[in-house]
Amino acid sequence: MSTLSNRINNLSESATIKMAKMGRELAAKGVDVISLSFGEPDFHTPEHIKEAAKKAMDQNFTYYTPVSGYPELRKAVVAKLKNENGLDYDFSQIVVSTGAKQAIANAVLCLVNPGEEVIIPTPYWVSYSEVVKLAEGVSVFIDAPVEQDFKITPAQLEAAITPKTKLFMFSSPCNPTGSVYSKDELEGLAKVFEKYPQVYILSDEIYEHINFVDKHESIAQFDYIKDRVIIINGWSKAFAMTGWRIGYTASNKEIANACDKMQGQITSGTCSITQRAGVAAYEGGLESVLEMRKQFKIRRDLVYGLLKDIDGIKVNLPEGAFYFFPDVTSFFGKSYNGKTINDADELAIFLLEEAHVATVGGDSFGDKKSIRISYAAAEDKLIEAMKRIKEALAKLV
Repeated sequence: MSTLSNRINNLSESATIKMAKMGRELAAKGVDVISLSFGEPDFHTPEHIKEAAKKAMDQNFTYYTPVSGYPELRKAVVAKLKNENGLDYDFSQIVVSTGAKQAIANAVLCLVNPGEEVIIPTPYWVSYSEVVKLAEGVSVFIDAPVEQDFKITPAQLEAAITPKTKLFMFSSPCNPTGSVYSKDELEGLAKVFEKYPQVYILSDEIYEHINFVDKHESIAQFDYIKDRVIIINGWSKAFAMTGWRIGYTASNKEIANACDKMQGQITSGTCSITQRAGVAAYEGGLESVLEMRKQFKIRRDLVYGLLKDIDGIKVNLPEGAFYFFPDVTSFFGKSYNGKTINDADELAIFLLEEAHVATVGGDSFGDKKSIRISYAAAEDKLIEAMKRIKEALAKLV
């Protein structure tokens, strides 16, 4: 009998972290592993942001912070939402957390009661359904296949809503698919939500600035549902600040106060130095962000061409983030050295062991047919990784 709680025993390990760990273990044995498993820009944090952190230490910003974050930072978030997204918030509606992941957990735990339903389009980011488990909610999945560019339709959404539905959660640009909802597509979903006032919408916009089609569109722009939208965002992807651990929610005041209360019992305010760096990031303009996006688009186009050249890979052209999510079902049932590939997770293990390229199987993203490939790596690494993948897959018969 386990001494651990059912809560932790029922929780799955993060697949992305697991694959990254396996890749590091293999590399520690002297193997040349190319890691395409983590959602982490390979760029450095811009200098003006690092300088702001150093200055903050010199100025003794080393004490506890307000649970929801420094007022200056929250006001910087408000200005960003107004200037970049055309959205009006008061700084009292912003709660800064130790990463967007904590912001998501705060919101779900504050909203969802045991037995209430949370609608999640698949594929989805690995932690969505696990946080719903922690809240003792029930995940309801909507399948969005590659033929739909991994995006659900209003009809699919409406068919999934029941009297028990409490929350809908999604990301755009999407992790793991890179799909981006247009304004018209978001409006179609918003019109459905308008008919169901008991349903809240968690909009994960952490990849906002890695968008190759147009300006970012937020579902919070539709006034008739804005009060029920919880925006999740942060600094990690746009400003290459993954290790700084800083994200936020923008929501109505009731939810913001609840998140403050929840966070006050778990972590309290996030790192004071990080918060000062966050102010500098938002006040320093988007020059570094736009340059990084330009490089990601070059990499996307490069990898797309290389993936299209691999027999058996079915892939679409993602419009944002830095991932491909190719369908690999043509390799299921094939074997090499006496081992048969039965699903995408096994194929990811095969690619790690045979090609020494770390990817992530799609099962944890709600799609057993695909693998996630991150192209947040240097071009020479991406070219070599695609070459290895192509050669390894050719061995399967």
